[in-house]
Amino acid sequence: MTNERTTEELSQTRPDPSREKALACARAAIEKKAENVKILDLTDISGFTDYFIICSGMSDRQVQAISDSVEHAMDVAGSELLSAEGYGEGRWVLMDFGDVVVHIFLDALREYYDLETLWADAPRVKVPSEYYGPAASRLN
Repeated sequence: MTNERTTEELSQTRPDPSREKALACARAAIEKKAENVKILDLTDISGFTDYFIICSGMSDRQVQAISDSVEHAMDVAGSELLSAEGYGEGRWVLMDFGDVVVHIFLDALREYYDLETLWADAPRVKVPSEYYGPAASRLN
């Protein structure tokens, strides 16, 4: 049994606005060609947030563009950005929406910090393939 299946089964039995927000953040990141997008469900293992979105950009400008896209999507959805760090350098942007935290890494730094291993116990949420459009070969 994989963590992904467990999360999907739970999401079908109860509405989860935080999960929907996490998926909207992932979609906004993918629209700016974010690489290796992962959604981690922290609802049962964290007291500070419900979901992490982790993704990569290939340059500092792309990291910033992904951040701009996520912020715009959440603004349109009525979700307030509580805090953000790292935008100016474009190496690791951290965006806190309360129940959802978005990490946008410059690709080389992502491996160094390795948040996926740090949060290995967190179930993964499958990113719908339609978010990728013609780039579906990049599915996570």
